Parts: sequence; structure tokens; C-alpha cells
Amino acid sequence: MPAKSKAQQKAAGAALSAKRGETKKSELKGASKSMLKSMDEDELDDLAHTKRKDLPDKKG
Repeated sequence: MPAKSKAQQKAAGAALSAKRGETKKSELKGASKSMLKSMDEDELDDLAHTKRKDLPDKKG
């Protein structure tokens, strides 16, 4: 499932980094914190690797 906005893609990237142990989980805020708890690594990887070129900054 591709990301629907640049903000969602960025949050998924932060959550993925924490899930892999590259950054501290305590540094996460907002959407990335909830994504970490509710999504597995494959789902986060799909969102984080969405091309940003044609995405809106925020959804809606």
C-alpha cells in the first residue's frame, strides 16, 4: 500500500527506523509512534518507500 501523502511517508520512515533499532523509540512522536505499534516491518517498508514526487504534503 503506497503512502497517500509526504507526511505519511515520512512518519512511516521514522517508525521503520525505530523498529529496526536504528533510532530510539522514545524519539518518535504522533503518527510515527502509533504506526510503530500498529504496523509490522513490511507494511512500514511499503509506506516508507513510496516515491514522494507526486504526493501532496498532507492528505485532505
